[in-house]
Amino acid sequence: MAALTLSDVVATSQAVTATRSRLAKREALVDLLKRADRDDVEVAVAFLSGALRQRRTGVGWASLRDLPDPASTSSLNVAEVDAAFEAISRMSGAGSAAARLEAVSALMSRATDDEQQFLRGLVHGELRQGALETSLVDAIAAAADVPLASVRRAVMLRGAVGPVAVAALTGGQPAVEAFGLTVGQPVKPMLASAAPDMAAAFGKLRVGADDSEVCVDTKLDGIRIQVHKRGGEVRVYTRSLDDITTRLPEVVAAAEGLSVREAVLDGEAIALDGAGRPRPFQETSSRTASHLDELTGPPGTAVTPFFFDCLHVDGEDLIDLPLRDRLSQLDAVTPESTRINRLITSSAQDAADFFAKAVAAGQEGVVVKDLAAAYDAGRRGAAWIKVKPRHTLDLVVLAVEWGSGRRQGWLSNIHLGARDPAGGFVMLGKTFKGMTDEMLAWQTERFTDLAVDGRDGYVVHVRPEQVVEIAFDGLQRSTRYPGGVALRFARVLRYRDDKTADEADTIATVQGLQ
Repeated sequence: MAALTLSDVVATSQAVTATRSRLAKREALVDLLKRADRDDVEVAVAFLSGALRQRRTGVGWASLRDLPDPASTSSLNVAEVDAAFEAISRMSGAGSAAARLEAVSALMSRATDDEQQFLRGLVHGELRQGALETSLVDAIAAAADVPLASVRRAVMLRGAVGPVAVAALTGGQPAVEAFGLTVGQPVKPMLASAAPDMAAAFGKLRVGADDSEVCVDTKLDGIRIQVHKRGGEVRVYTRSLDDITTRLPEVVAAAEGLSVREAVLDGEAIALDGAGRPRPFQETSSRTASHLDELTGPPGTAVTPFFFDCLHVDGEDLIDLPLRDRLSQLDAVTPESTRINRLITSSAQDAADFFAKAVAAGQEGVVVKDLAAAYDAGRRGAAWIKVKPRHTLDLVVLAVEWGSGRRQGWLSNIHLGARDPAGGFVMLGKTFKGMTDEMLAWQTERFTDLAVDGRDGYVVHVRPEQVVEIAFDGLQRSTRYPGGVALRFARVLRYRDDKTADEADTIATVQGLQ
């Protein structure tokens, strides 16, 4: 079988982007997978997931700002591209920046215009093509004639689609079902859906009619961690399955102190102040920065681990057990001081009171959990439901960026500003979240009309007239923006044509929310 070309992958990506039909997406992906050689499958799956296999390449915006003229014909195959980025990711030391730039230029000079844009999106993680993991998992099952449930479970336990795709296409169902939970190999974390309030969360879990109980966990304003302990070895992984063991020695020490030989624990790490309240989120998140791998002394800001689930203990996998049983195991192997505060209740009012106390203590909110549910790794299902207070602001759109992928041709990502009573506006961040297709079409027309002279690449600057209502989860300190703060998880609720820019919230109002 011939090597899979980059143009094949780009064409498939474009076909997937061009349709909203899940069936059509799957058919396009199945066709590519069936044509791919075994050695190319894992790379192709990574590319169609919108990522390089190398998590860090050292290639920044500047390296891709001025690309060489594109090639007139395609000559690259996926193995060559993967090997090129692998070599680039390993460059370090004196002269590495220049060598990296030269290598990127050499690779891009062999790529066509479509291929250059595709590779640029891969490097920056902005390839919004619609070939998300769900579509790929469906396609892998169909191409290999393996039950979809088996492929899903294997992906959850392996923590990656590529190796499962290779196994499915070469070994069929037996190879797929050979994947299991392995201590030291991270699994995809179970995720929570959302509800606007406690009553809605209880309604989703159908609590109340039969006095059934739920678990209400405090939702910490920290970073998700998955801790694996095997004998004297401890590994710590992030939500995205990055290994951050060397960056969180406090978490390692806590795991080493457990009186078990093997364990896999799910939890959060958070920086606390002297009163036990959470410090600003960025102080916790900064502990995952890659530069900490080179530290030889203790880190500046201490973090504390808190666990809320247990997936494995001393040779026994627990993921298929009900949460109630997993919590019993968690309580047996961890001290209370390392467990997230939780409430077991059938009362929505008691849960609401617990929620209010968590928020008053500076935390994000709560997660309401079905005590009968198994650990559905990698899935955002109905068994876990997060409830958080919703903050809103009326802000002004200062600029807008042209979209890519499915949003190609639409003005998408908006730059948000708060009003400065002294004059002008203070930028607080950007968002493309919460926009429907109708909203994208409307704002493309609206911001085209508001556009002013001057365009910075794909950014269109606009007259600061349009007010937008933004929901967000909190604030974090920022040196990037002049107001010193940035919105966390901002999303569009609606455009406010009933308000003028003079009625937008001020930067003082925003800063007062800290």
